[in-house]
Amino acid sequence: MDTEIEVRKMECKEIRVDVRTASIKESTEGQRQTKILFQINHTMPFTDEYNHLLKELFGNNLGDGSMISPPLNGACVGSVKIGRNVFINSNLLAMARGGITIEDNAMIAANVQLISNNHDPYDLCTLTCKPVLIREYAWVGAGATILPGVCIGRHAIVGAGSVVTKDVPDYAVAVGNPAKVIKMLDKEKFQKD
Repeated sequence: MDTEIEVRKMECKEIRVDVRTASIKESTEGQRQTKILFQINHTMPFTDEYNHLLKELFGNNLGDGSMISPPLNGACVGSVKIGRNVFINSNLLAMARGGITIEDNAMIAANVQLISNNHDPYDLCTLTCKPVLIREYAWVGAGATILPGVCIGRHAIVGAGSVVTKDVPDYAVAVGNPAKVIKMLDKEKFQKD
């Protein structure tokens, strides 16, 4: 039996940002997002007030039917796009300077870190940023860390505690530090989307 592996590569251009030159607009937006995150993390979840704060934070980047359990932490959270019917469990850390996209029906377990920016080792005031993409129906296990420039494929599973440094193909199971594909799932067994 031949196994077909498909990886749909996203545009993954590296952006370099000197944090010493942040504009007043960026600083003001960062303060606004930090204030809203504080309010979200101190409001009873899944109430009208809580849902209003999520909409204020994400705007049109939060799809219908998606649920986010607090606390929620991060930076540049306005660069996070969340599709429809996404479930994000508690303690998500979204370092989103490079952009983070979570497609429809993905599930993110507790204590996950999605990191789209790193400090340059030679100049700690410079960030290197690459987007993170979690494709539809993907599942990211508790305590996993997804690093800049990584795409988690459609129906892929990332095991708990894994550190993902490279793309995970569609229908793959990846575990470990660094994460490696240990199994390919039979795509014929999934319900038709």
